[in-house]
Amino acid sequence: MLIYRRDGEKEITNMKLNKQKLCVAMARSCVISKDLQQKSGLPKATYIRALTGKNVRPATIGKIAKALGVPVENLIDMEGD
Repeated sequence: MLIYRRDGEKEITNMKLNKQKLCVAMARSCVISKDLQQKSGLPKATYIRALTGKNVRPATIGKIAKALGVPVENLIDMEGD
């Protein structure tokens, strides 16, 4: 979801994981879901929200991406994808 700040810049308020991209990143990293949740340091409920395609904060997806060693862009759908 995009909002516009007073200066006209775009700001992302919530994001959704692309499940297929997440599965590819997990396979490349040889990580199972339980290990990824622990490695990301996210509470289980937050992690499940992200995995089930719910809107989550950018920092949440950032923690998952960091735990996998991939850029956030590899886990979400960007405009034009």
